[in-house]
Amino acid sequence: MTITQHELESRLWDAANALRGPVDPADFKTYVFPMLFWKWISDTWVHEHDAAFAKYGDDLDDEIEADFHRFELPEGTLWSEVTEKVTNLGAEIAKTFQRIEMANPRSLAGVFGDASWGNQERIPESALLGLIRAFNKITLDPSTVSHDLLGAGYEYLLKNFADESGKKAGEFFTPREVVNLLVGILQPEPGESVYDPSCGSGGMLVATINQLRESGKDHRALKAYGQEINLTTASIARMNLFLHEIEDFDIKRGDTLRAPAFKDTTGAVRRFDVVIANPPFSLANWGADRWTSDPRAICGVPPAKNGDYAFVQHMVSSMQPESGRVGVVMPHGVLFRGGAEAKIRQGLIERDFLEAVVGLPPNLFYSTSIPACLLIFRDKKPVKRKKQVLFIDGSARFVKGKNQNLMSEEDVNVLIEAYKTGNDPDGANVRLVPFEEIEQNGFDLNIGRYINVAAEEAADLGAVLVAYADARQHRMDTEAEMFKRLAAAGVDLSVFGASGE
Repeated sequence: MTITQHELESRLWDAANALRGPVDPADFKTYVFPMLFWKWISDTWVHEHDAAFAKYGDDLDDEIEADFHRFELPEGTLWSEVTEKVTNLGAEIAKTFQRIEMANPRSLAGVFGDASWGNQERIPESALLGLIRAFNKITLDPSTVSHDLLGAGYEYLLKNFADESGKKAGEFFTPREVVNLLVGILQPEPGESVYDPSCGSGGMLVATINQLRESGKDHRALKAYGQEINLTTASIARMNLFLHEIEDFDIKRGDTLRAPAFKDTTGAVRRFDVVIANPPFSLANWGADRWTSDPRAICGVPPAKNGDYAFVQHMVSSMQPESGRVGVVMPHGVLFRGGAEAKIRQGLIERDFLEAVVGLPPNLFYSTSIPACLLIFRDKKPVKRKKQVLFIDGSARFVKGKNQNLMSEEDVNVLIEAYKTGNDPDGANVRLVPFEEIEQNGFDLNIGRYINVAAEEAADLGAVLVAYADARQHRMDTEAEMFKRLAAAGVDLSVFGASGE
């Protein structure tokens, strides 16, 4: 008996709510996703076993049955076998996850993350039992829940967890309308490779697959790659891709700027057809000291306290010759900041990599309210766009939300059409600007310099907000350093109303 999407979402959210109270909502994802994944592979294993027995009956042996299973589940690791235990349940679950990972080293090693299942201060047994009872009400085998439905349910949980987590959500979730806009601009094709160097929960990689499916193209021929620094988030990304029936993917954990995980045989960063990301904005302490001789610093080394252009240059360096294109979400500050960033910006424009700048509406993201933009780069731009940059102002394309603004499907489609045609289809201010004009403006890419901004006041406010945020961060860093030195000198910091921490 199949269930509807609404029923599935309601039951999944009931499971998450079983943790409410003793577990911080920002940590729901750490526990709910591994349990959901385990329930899915366990129910699916039982479904596959029943299908094997129905076909072979008493002639069924282990060798024959192995062909029916996608994952190997050792004896005693099924959901029903473990969750009915009455003592040390958390520790039993942790042991079960280890056994499943060891039995599937190539596909599932580390997939369950590193949650402290046996630590009752983190997750009391009462909360764990509530989570199990909620999941017991859902059967997650293919006859009940299709991959499309299960994938949509996973996305639903991600969105809800992002809403619950507030600013912390920026670490693992990008609003889906922004993802769909980037994917629609870059248009991955079957057989291509797609790479996200800060993949979070895998949303951008999943969106590329979904776009191919929805357009009737063979999504199975697309190869997905990602790197993510946070262990729990990297695990969530892998589970996300599995649940969306994506087979050919490789998610690696690690620091992309300090130690890129994908290399070619020469040791250089690997090249991909599509490189797509929403990296952390203005990352401090990103590893600038290692970039003085890094070949990715193609136009210079970014400031040590701001890694925006480090991500940009890493992504541009990861473009496949000829077919390669890049789409990256960035704060507006990258368009006009001076110093080392201005030199890098100039170098990228002079090399004719930058194809488009797309201004986004304000307050779309969980992690920041400052305006953001999309930068689109191509290894080989279309002839009609060579030595030019397309500017699109989409700042007015939004629906006012309670905590965040939203972009409708129509808003997204209008901006994709503006990018494809270079025309203004419906109020999205668009202009193709020649290199000479950008050069005359000192390679400043502030959108308001080149097109009639729909709301110039909003654009000006955006620039002011970015400048304010930069200045505020600089002041905070300077104060922290001052207090550190004063404390080291034995000065009583209480006279400053500061703790020095």
